[in-house]
Amino acid sequence: MILRDAEACVKDQAGKFPVVSITGPRQSGKTTLAKNAFPSYEYVSFENPDVRSLFNDDPRGFLGRHAGKVIFDEAQRVPELFSYLQETVDSGNEPGRFVVTGSQNFLLSKAVGQSLAGRVALFTLLPLSCSELFDAELMPVDAAAWVWRGGYPRIYDSKLEPSEFFPGYIETYLQRDVREELGVRSLTAFKRFLQLCALRCGEQLNVTALASDCGVDVKTARGWLSVLEASHIVYLLQPFFSNRGKRLVKRPKLYFLDTGLACSLIGLEAVEDVRDSEYFGHLFEAAVVSEVLKSFYARGRVPQLSFWRDAGGREVDLVVERGLRAVRALEVKSGITYRSKHFAALVDIAQHELGLDPTECAVVYGGNVEADTSRGRAAPYWKVSQLLAF
Repeated sequence: MILRDAEACVKDQAGKFPVVSITGPRQSGKTTLAKNAFPSYEYVSFENPDVRSLFNDDPRGFLGRHAGKVIFDEAQRVPELFSYLQETVDSGNEPGRFVVTGSQNFLLSKAVGQSLAGRVALFTLLPLSCSELFDAELMPVDAAAWVWRGGYPRIYDSKLEPSEFFPGYIETYLQRDVREELGVRSLTAFKRFLQLCALRCGEQLNVTALASDCGVDVKTARGWLSVLEASHIVYLLQPFFSNRGKRLVKRPKLYFLDTGLACSLIGLEAVEDVRDSEYFGHLFEAAVVSEVLKSFYARGRVPQLSFWRDAGGREVDLVVERGLRAVRALEVKSGITYRSKHFAALVDIAQHELGLDPTECAVVYGGNVEADTSRGRAAPYWKVSQLLAF
């Protein structure tokens, strides 16, 4: 069993809120986390059609039969649940009364926002982070292997090759989440769209070009991007907002939250394919961005991330913000050798555009040596979480 960094925070918040919600992509470990964190709770899965029927026939009677502390799994399948939970919560307001999990952030967030605002602690659980893999002694041998394998727990628990896991995962995602729950009808076109997004991982998003390449209109492409975001498949990193009159780019960058999935969609079938691929730099960057997100989510924090890029092409890959102020600037390089020149543009932009000094700058790279320099820290990819100011 692989312990999750979020477990301590989930338990802590269950002592303060009557409901804890855990969302994330399918098979990211939500159910395992909930059961491990709350082993004495009754477990009820709405994946079972008979259970869904029992709830739909008599919601109040159903909740009456589950009167103790309960984990409700795959709760997005019965969005009406949250209105009835509100009645139960308001009548007692007992901390940690319910834990609800689900794989569709949009459906759960909408239901929670309408019924349980102020009564629920929200968590997002992505696939395994570097720290979790290290603690379990399962960390891949190098950056290319890390990018290729991704972080889905079943790959590590069951000792599966990515080529054994991802094709089935993709088909399950298309059939269960996209068709049944989000109503996308043309699965062939959507799968093509998913593959085209993987090819653009780490690039600025041009929705018009993406729609044209896929043979759909822009409105459809935007809707499908929303589906991918709601499913925790992709993440759109927004450009840094500046009020200094600078000509900064306005389009977000598109990242896959699990690079193993992106590699599979691109057709990189072995770690050697990843090392030699023209896409490796962008995939490595996506993995680092995902690692930063995992660090925030494990602490129950809402990440405020952006990238800085002006019209001349000068860029900082990742800016960590707090409020409206930048607090960290990270440059990402996939090479295994640290080079001091990587700090040149980073430090200049950080100092003159973001108001940061060298102690708040870092180059994250594909090697293993950590070093503090006069211009910032050189950090291995597996130590990303240590760079964040929590």
